[in-house]
Amino acid sequence: MIDAGDARRASPCLALDIGASKVEAAIVTSDRVIASRDRLDVAKHPSDLFDAVADLARRVRGDHVIDVVGVGCAGPMSRGGETVSPLNILGWRDFPLRASLRDALSLEVYVEGDARALALAEGVYGGARGVDSYISMVVSTGVGGGIVLNGRLLDGESGNAGHIGHLNVVANGALCSCGAYGCLEAEASGWAIEERTGRPPSEADQATRLRTGELVGRAVGMLSSVLDFHHCFVAGSVALGFGDDFFSEATKAARATAMMPYAHDVEVRRSLLGADGPLLGAALVGWRGAA
Repeated sequence: MIDAGDARRASPCLALDIGASKVEAAIVTSDRVIASRDRLDVAKHPSDLFDAVADLARRVRGDHVIDVVGVGCAGPMSRGGETVSPLNILGWRDFPLRASLRDALSLEVYVEGDARALALAEGVYGGARGVDSYISMVVSTGVGGGIVLNGRLLDGESGNAGHIGHLNVVANGALCSCGAYGCLEAEASGWAIEERTGRPPSEADQATRLRTGELVGRAVGMLSSVLDFHHCFVAGSVALGFGDDFFSEATKAARATAMMPYAHDVEVRRSLLGADGPLLGAALVGWRGAA
């Protein structure tokens, strides 16, 4: 994993965060300055999304001298983001994202899962600084995550380790976009909450907020018992929008689930990255790849 010292020595990076609802791009400098920031709405580009992303990247790049592009993209994907198949971007199935961006921008490109990229940023810039083992989560339109153990981001066989949103938390629950029933994403994501209640998460009642925190905590507790970590850092519009009650309920449920003595002190905390987290993570992907 890239460390803070490596980041401070790096040249500026063109960072792209590609999610289910928006794509954001910016120039990120070695001292964490974010410049020339812009974004697009995925829903407005049902048939020309890549062209719109490439145009966005060129516009943000402008006259900046850039050596590398770092990308955090929703998954799953093949190792290194050679092809991506985001569950909530139906037009991209086995889409050759890395090569397409490399050809469009004439720059070296490195791609990682968006939530996994956020886990890198949490360790370098956020609440996990100095923490060797933790998980990082996003609870927003979808639910994703990254797992860091003993200072290393876990990759897994195909590079997709960390899809926490596809842990089963409700037996015979709602149908998930992955095809299974009762996944955390199918019960606690923004789209799932709206489908279940008929209202956007921003209008969720207290019962929905507490239920969402409980389900997230249940997933965190299961993982804590298996992987032996004490810290979970959560970002995303749903979790952060639900506030203190979400985090207290999530921690309570995690501890009720993680009954092994080494895991019982697990805590679910806010990410300390703020709105810049996804872009910082994407930049770290670029710097790590170019190192």
